This record gives sequence, C-alpha cells and structure tokens, in this order.
Amino acid sequence: MPYQANAYNVMIASPGDVARERVVARDVVLEWNAINSEDRQIVLLPIGWDTHSTPSMADTAQAVINSQVLERCDLLIAIFWTRLGTPTGEFASGTVEEIERHLASGKAAMIYFSNAPVVPDSIDQEQYAALVEFRESLKNRGLVSFYDDASAFRTDLFRHLSQTVIREFTGDQNGGVNPIAIPIPVERNELEISGAARELLFAAVGDAGGRIMNVRYLGGMEISTGGRNFIDDASPRTAAKWEGALDELENCGLIVARGTKREVFSVTEQGYAFAESLGVTPAP
Repeated sequence: MPYQANAYNVMIASPGDVARERVVARDVVLEWNAINSEDRQIVLLPIGWDTHSTPSMADTAQAVINSQVLERCDLLIAIFWTRLGTPTGEFASGTVEEIERHLASGKAAMIYFSNAPVVPDSIDQEQYAALVEFRESLKNRGLVSFYDDASAFRTDLFRHLSQTVIREFTGDQNGGVNPIAIPIPVERNELEISGAARELLFAAVGDAGGRIMNVRYLGGMEISTGGRNFIDDASPRTAAKWEGALDELENCGLIVARGTKREVFSVTEQGYAFAESLGVTPAP
C-alpha cells in the first residue's frame, strides 16, 4: 500500500580511503528506512558525489559537487581514517569544505574517525598530519565518534542515525540526551512512536518491574522484558530494529537508563501514562 512520507537527503562525505564504510553507511540508511519509514512517515535518501553528481564545466569540481549534492542534503555523515583529502583552495579538503559549509547552513552533521589498524608504510604522512590537525580542531566545537572496525561503525551509526532523525526531523528535542523523568500527564496524540517502540514499551509496562534488559555477550545480544527476548534470532537486522526501538523510547522520555552500563532501563512515569492513554494496563 502506498503511504505519504517526508524525504530527507543524507549525504555521505569522505576521502577515498574509507570505501567500505561508505557502503556500510548507505546500507544503514536503507536499513533505517526498511524498519522505520512507514511508521515514521520519513524516507532517508543516501546521496554522495559519487552517485548524485554529473559532469559540468560550469565551475570547479568541488563547487559543482556543492551545488549539485551538498546544498540539497539535510544531514551529513562524514567518515575519516588516515586521509583528510585533496585541498580545494578555500579549505583543507573537499570533505572538510562539505562539512564546514553544511554546518554553516545550520544543518546537522555526524563525523566519524576510524581507529582501525593500518600498515605504517602505507600512510601518507602529510595527509595524516592534516587529518590529526583537523580532528583536534573539532574538540572544542562539538562531539565526534570513533570506531574500531566496519562492524562497530554499522552498530554505532544505526543508533546515532535513529537518535538524530528523532531530534532533527520529528520535532523531538531530547535527541541523544538521557531524559529526566518528569511525572506529567501524556495525551495519546502528543507522541508518535514506531510500531516496534510501541510493542517494546507495552511489554515493559506489562513487566512486574517495568524493566527492559539490554545485555551484550559473546556472539550476540539480548533486549528483553516480560519474559520475552525480542532479539530471537542472530540477524543483524533484528538487532538493529530493537536497538532502534530502545533508543526511540529513551529519546522520547518513556524509559530511562539505570546505571552507567546501560544494561537496565526502567519505564518512566511518562511511559506508563502514555501506555495507559492507549488502553494498556500496567502490571500490578
């Protein structure tokens, strides 16, 4: 069945040494759509210079990319490893120019740096020095993320993307900040959450302790409540679906993490009130 949705362009920006992560980033964006798009009525479109620019002699190569791709994007994902990229004249590299112009327009950007091992002799020392300088310059400007391998990047990016979509594109300002549970009445129409998030919340409300367990172990993970493990197979897609639902509930203030390990989440008063407004009776 057709459904209406708002489309947002997500630009993937990087130098040429993170080709694998570029593919992962596109896959994560498409996976978010498969899980959330219909419920959220949002479609994320992955774009980049390599897929959405066309030959033009109207201006410099970077200026063409800026006009054809960058200016159309609503969210930017930048990825670095050992290279910063080729200078453009105005900026240290094309990727840096894309980041700076995007931020100057007031739009959101997520910047990632790889800690993956590399053969020292394969590094362009000038490029690496420029990368380190840029990375250090970001310390006082915001928060960046580091990852160890492509698998960790996939996991982190899906979680971060879910939080950012809620914060930037749905009007929820909590984003990735752990909310404070404030006992206020919640009307049914005040919040719109995905079907997966609703299912997880209802199960937690029906749990005697009102708790959700989020446990990782060798070879897998478990998100469980009310005697049910929601990750009932080894599929990365299933894990991503329920991790996204957990993040969504937290971002909306319906659950709150207990402790620093984030292995236990409790339903907040707001979460109980929201569930009751939808006809769900909490466990005694």
